[in-house]
Amino acid sequence: MRAAVLTEVNKPLQILDLQQEGPKANEVRVKVTAAGVCMSDWHVMNGDWPLPLPMVLGHEAAGIVVENGQSVTAVKPDDHVLCIGHNDTARWVMHDGTTRVKLNGEPVNQMARIGTFSEYVVCPAEQVIRIREDLPFTHAAIIGCSVATGVGAVIRHARVPAGASVLVIGCGGVGLNVVQGARLAGARTIIACDLLDSKLTYAKAFGATHTISAKGRDVIKQVQALTDGLGVDVAFDAIGGETTAVQAVDALAPGGHAVLVGIPAFAARAPISPSAMVYGEKTISGTYYGSVRPDIDFPLLADLDMEKKLNLDDLISRTYKFDEINEGFRLMLSGEVARGVIVFD
Repeated sequence: MRAAVLTEVNKPLQILDLQQEGPKANEVRVKVTAAGVCMSDWHVMNGDWPLPLPMVLGHEAAGIVVENGQSVTAVKPDDHVLCIGHNDTARWVMHDGTTRVKLNGEPVNQMARIGTFSEYVVCPAEQVIRIREDLPFTHAAIIGCSVATGVGAVIRHARVPAGASVLVIGCGGVGLNVVQGARLAGARTIIACDLLDSKLTYAKAFGATHTISAKGRDVIKQVQALTDGLGVDVAFDAIGGETTAVQAVDALAPGGHAVLVGIPAFAARAPISPSAMVYGEKTISGTYYGSVRPDIDFPLLADLDMEKKLNLDDLISRTYKFDEINEGFRLMLSGEVARGVIVFD
């Protein structure tokens, strides 16, 4: 079984032949058909999130069940499934504390207890959700992370009301889905902000009513100019940085709500002004994975996609062969693609 393994921080992924054990009780084996190229994987690759290596990366994927372990009843072989890329603590080994893949007899960890940059995955059965079979695998893959996180941050977590004004800082895969979520919610004003013009162009296509550049310009003044000097009702930081977290709070109108969506480096600290929070009666909160309920919300997101209420066709602006995975990360960082997906043979 081939898998893309990170053996050293700040080094390319290596596609290696690994030995894989079959599923134990309450586990399943899935043939991976598509996997998203996501910034969360990059945070591990560059050391922002120090996790134990070697590790098979990847957490956003879809595939077909090929084998069930004992006691699994929620899915069966040949079911199309979407992988859940988050779980509880110690999330790089199985629930029994062991791994299912090895390199030369030595254990290899799996990101998010799933490690989807691999031809086959063995994971806990609760980390796969059966999906409708007419849903394209490429669409299913990104529903499992970027779509759920972005749309969920708006709909499930912030519960943005119709007519609200919204700022989205960062227009990568997650940020573009925040934009889509705000459009679905009926936001009146959707301001997209990024350093790269290419990403702002994408944001406009996905529903932003205004775009502003953060490159060498005062973000807060630009937001105020678009909101009669008040600021926005809800601001989303889809980057996960110290500066962008502060911008999300400072861009709020009195009584506004700042939502931290992007996951920052573990050591990051943001100098939020307590007095501004008090006098402005502002709220700040964090959302992990869009606060979604995967077993309920993944099928709903799939239906929205198939009904063309979400635009995932254009969100997937590039697909790659498995051997092109490092090129996928290079293009993601360059801003040349909205979302890239690896398609397995």
